[in-house]
Amino acid sequence: MVTIQRVRVRWSAAGRGAAQAEARRGLCRPARLPSSLPGGAVVVHDLLADEASGYAWHEDVRALDFERVRDIGLELTPDGDGVVVGRLPGWGSPPHHGGSRRLFRLRSRQVGEYLANFRFTGGCCASTWHYEEWLVRVGNELADAEQFPRQRPVHQTDHRMHLYGGPARTR
Repeated sequence: MVTIQRVRVRWSAAGRGAAQAEARRGLCRPARLPSSLPGGAVVVHDLLADEASGYAWHEDVRALDFERVRDIGLELTPDGDGVVVGRLPGWGSPPHHGGSRRLFRLRSRQVGEYLANFRFTGGCCASTWHYEEWLVRVGNELADAEQFPRQRPVHQTDHRMHLYGGPARTR
């Protein structure tokens, strides 16, 4: 079983200021998995803290097959004793995250982490947009789901960029 935890923090264009940034600081971090997870090839624990709800957490847990993982912007490919984790091209609005679509390959009992941020538009005719910061943790055949948020990732891919113009953020 592959376990995916996608932690997203969402804010509006009006929420870009320093005071608003302080309100969401530290929210995008691994969280404890629910004590009961559904069975399936892939389990997704999706967490969203939205400015519109005062950054209260909304949580969803569901089982997916490998193909349906595309619904959350990722792709999984079995590879021998492991799984290759990739991102879908063109996810979100500019700035686009260039480079390889492949994020990392995980063997059994390994965890990988993908960090990204996006600017989403409401569509071709919409004048509004919102921003999201993502932390996605992927575990392949975890021995202990309790350790998942604390387990050190063997791979980390950081695609965070400066969303308001200027150079890319560095770590």
